[in-house]
Amino acid sequence: MSETIVRLSLDQAERPSAAVTLPGERAEWYANTMPRRKEKPTVAVLIPCFNEEASIGKVVADFHAALPDAAIYVYDNNSTDRTVTMARAAGAVARTERLQGKGHVVRRMFADVDADVYVLVDGDDTYDAKAAPAMARLLVERRLDMVSAARDAPEATAYRLGHRLGNIVLSGMVRRVFGSGISDLLSGYRVFSRRFVKSFPALAGGFETETEFTIHALTLNMPVAEVRAPYRSRPEGSQSKLNTIVDGFHILREIVTLIEQERPLGFFSFIMALLLSTALALGLPVVIMFVHTGLVERLPTAVLSASLVLLAFLSLGCGLVLDAVARGRKEFKRLAYLAVPSMPAG
Repeated sequence: MSETIVRLSLDQAERPSAAVTLPGERAEWYANTMPRRKEKPTVAVLIPCFNEEASIGKVVADFHAALPDAAIYVYDNNSTDRTVTMARAAGAVARTERLQGKGHVVRRMFADVDADVYVLVDGDDTYDAKAAPAMARLLVERRLDMVSAARDAPEATAYRLGHRLGNIVLSGMVRRVFGSGISDLLSGYRVFSRRFVKSFPALAGGFETETEFTIHALTLNMPVAEVRAPYRSRPEGSQSKLNTIVDGFHILREIVTLIEQERPLGFFSFIMALLLSTALALGLPVVIMFVHTGLVERLPTAVLSASLVLLAFLSLGCGLVLDAVARGRKEFKRLAYLAVPSMPAG
């Protein structure tokens, strides 16, 4: 089940619960069995970085101001500038991941850091830190596993046309196969629960990791929400690491791979349909000629058509077998998700 949140309410006051007086042993039993409340969930801000000297100081300062109780971690990915120095000077905990690629950094961050709420944001100062408290509050109050920030870019230069079109196409593919819930597939600004982070496999190596986030949540039917958040241009002196064509191809390949892994019956049924269509287009004239003349004059075409039919049903068989395997994998992933303690009562 997923839900799309259009507006955030920043002024929701928590009503104190009424006092309850229970006698003797009943009061002791009640105190020992009721879940204990926790004053505040712990929050960690995770910032993957590669050559973000021009912006990282401001990003850390903005999140310190927006989430004063949060621990801020900057994971450097082999930067050649002063990213680490600037991050530490701004008050962040700076660490290093040597394997190049955002996916590798995310895997390391999720493994290293313990918290109840995780805020993941890019270090390029394109996302507004002021949205983080409301996103975290939404996650906690509604007991969600992921809140994603859909980019709202009033500046035409902030969100390039190629990236925008690519995002629309790729997001549409994911919604069609895995269901609705997230409209901005490639958003780098998200808030996660501990359950999500500690059950997330993190197999991607690069920018495909954002696709993994969404498909992981939708496949396990996690409760998720999406909000609109401002998106602005990079500060002067900061350069984008994205390549529209190359990274778009990698993301498309990741989507196809995940469809094959998570929806194998549909994937191989589609291949079966293509093979059968081709076989019919090639073989039907041969069959018609055989009916009229009793002769098979185009033997190579007939053999090719029959081979394609065999391959089509072989594809269907593979889909049926892999669908059973995928179901088992999904059950194991769901059990791993449930093994992580839920959000503390607050």
